[in-house]
Amino acid sequence: MAWVESAVVVYLRTMIDRIEPYQPNPLPMFRGLGEIELGREAATLVMLLTVGWLAGRTWRSRIAYAGITFGVWDIFYYIFLVPMSGWPRSLFDWDILFLLPLPWWGPVIAPASIAALMIIGGTLITQIDDVDMPFAPRRLAMAFATVGALLALYVFMADAIAVASNGVESIRNVLPTVFNWRLFGIAFVLMTMPIVDIGWQMWRKKVLQIPEMQRTA
Repeated sequence: MAWVESAVVVYLRTMIDRIEPYQPNPLPMFRGLGEIELGREAATLVMLLTVGWLAGRTWRSRIAYAGITFGVWDIFYYIFLVPMSGWPRSLFDWDILFLLPLPWWGPVIAPASIAALMIIGGTLITQIDDVDMPFAPRRLAMAFATVGALLALYVFMADAIAVASNGVESIRNVLPTVFNWRLFGIAFVLMTMPIVDIGWQMWRKKVLQIPEMQRTA
């Protein structure tokens, strides 16, 4: 799926002469391609979620597998783009990440780091979901992660949000100049909380089991 995504993006960017997305008029009007691209992105998300649904057996494992699938897909999308197009040349190259609901802008390393986090978290959950006493992120950890995800979305869409009142044309032509690394860093830490919480529960259970095993020995 990642190879197909990379190939389609190369085709589209070649058609509109935007192999490197960060340049003036980054989203030019071209015979209705904008609407087609929005539909393609939505369809891609449906496919990724479907893989997760089919791979898992519980609702928790299905979400986890969907996260793993999305993470692997996203990372290999960039890996395959390099031999196909020569871009990105750096992990800090700007990219248009998504168009729904507004254009997301960010350096390549930002979505790639979130993708890696999704792989780690998803893998952890799939490995413990079938045990007799499955561990799960508690509500506070999930609340932190939700806030982190919303903050990350804001960072990616901040430039588009800032010009949204000026109309669609302004949104299409916006070019970010500064990425809010501080806010993104806070968002990333918050998004790690479910993983940290599960790790803490596993460690605590292991520590508490040691004295019990010693008493029964």
